[in-house]
Amino acid sequence: MKDRLIVALDLPNLSEAEALTAACGDAVSFYKIGLQLLPVGGMELSERLRAAGKKIFLDFKLHDIPATVEKATRSIVGRGGDLLTVHAEPPVMRAAVAGRGEDSDLKLLGVTVLTAYDDVMLKEIGYAFTARDLVMRRVEQALECGMDGIVASPLEAAEIRRRFGDGFLIVTPGIRPTGSAAGDQKRIATPADALRNGATHLVVGRPVNAASHPAKAARDILSEMAGA
Repeated sequence: MKDRLIVALDLPNLSEAEALTAACGDAVSFYKIGLQLLPVGGMELSERLRAAGKKIFLDFKLHDIPATVEKATRSIVGRGGDLLTVHAEPPVMRAAVAGRGEDSDLKLLGVTVLTAYDDVMLKEIGYAFTARDLVMRRVEQALECGMDGIVASPLEAAEIRRRFGDGFLIVTPGIRPTGSAAGDQKRIATPADALRNGATHLVVGRPVNAASHPAKAARDILSEMAGA
């Protein structure tokens, strides 16, 4: 179960991120490193954590012309990681699959619709799809492109499993333990509900990284997960 809980290191600098990993200790085995840490040594931190036996989710959400995405993915493979996100657009995903190659253990995830977005925000951006419809279309495209899984809100996970079956990863952010505030997330669920809906991995940020006792917070979430 510990390998299904991913704690987000969404912190402003390496010292705070390293302090959090020390505070979590053995309670956490999987961490997410995103864009906030990337320019201040995120890849170096990833390598140190992996050397210490931790797993790393590189949440970089690559999105560029296919040639650039392919080269970026190849560079990331050279540095190491367990999961990597790219935006779930077919040319971007095909490029990432090509850049990953056949000899790497890196798993590629297509980001469907950010959990901070709802139907109103998508309409403002210019999409004709609702969040739910856009998610389903992008899941279909991700699987066609050879991705290992997708990132979607826990609210869509159950329908994704019904429509597309098993055999691929569903990583769900927007996880809020019972009694937690939603914050800026629009499409959220509890850890137990997300697992029941078919999620393979849960990404948790503020409920752990802003907790006064991060290890206890992580263990409490693992207890909720075990209850599912």
